[in-house]
Amino acid sequence: MKIEFWSDIVCPYCGLMDHRLHLALDRFEHGDDVQVIHRSFQLHPDLPRAGVSQVKLIEMAGAPTTTVDRVLRPIERAAEAEGLTPYRAVDRTLGPTDFAHELLAYAADQGRGNETWTAMFRAHFGQARKLWTAGEVLDFAGEVGLDRAGAAEALRSRRYRTRVAADQREAERLGARGAPFLVFDGRFAVPGAIGTDDLLAVISKAWAEGHASLRPLPVVTDAEGLCAPDGCAVPDRTI
Repeated sequence: MKIEFWSDIVCPYCGLMDHRLHLALDRFEHGDDVQVIHRSFQLHPDLPRAGVSQVKLIEMAGAPTTTVDRVLRPIERAAEAEGLTPYRAVDRTLGPTDFAHELLAYAADQGRGNETWTAMFRAHFGQARKLWTAGEVLDFAGEVGLDRAGAAEALRSRRYRTRVAADQREAERLGARGAPFLVFDGRFAVPGAIGTDDLLAVISKAWAEGHASLRPLPVVTDAEGLCAPDGCAVPDRTI
């Protein structure tokens, strides 16, 4: 079974859903047979490289100042209640994540995509880490054990830029208007964050539908006769 998970590393709901997905798969009896594929969805590509504070971004977007207490602080409390701490959804800066996503695509090609996504979420939300410039992203790459020279070449050549853009176009084609956006075995999507129990229920449903055993079709009328390998039969006798 395949779960495709579109997200951005500056999205607090995405970091929380990455944590919940780990929890749900740990509880799912077929968790080892589920393939998680992370895909890119950039939320703020036009932010300055220096970054802006979360409070400043709220102001730039024209959103009410109550967004902090109404939306972001509850995310922090939910993360803490679920064992994900510290989790800084407010006291951090945000910036363009193109280099970060290109590094994540490089990591995927090295067979380390999922663990690098999780590590990047933890770096940003756990440490309020800035990951907007190539230098910041390469420092992170070295810390998580990726080959720095290979990562530097990937960022310098921008060879993953097309893949990152294609991920976002595919999400939008499937109906995504933001992140997180999860697709389960190509059968149905979950746009936005849901709780771990609900996530586990969706995973179980997708698995059941994808592994449904064949059942005999219902009989709609009696037959006059039937031939089988051991002979042909009518209701009361065999020929």
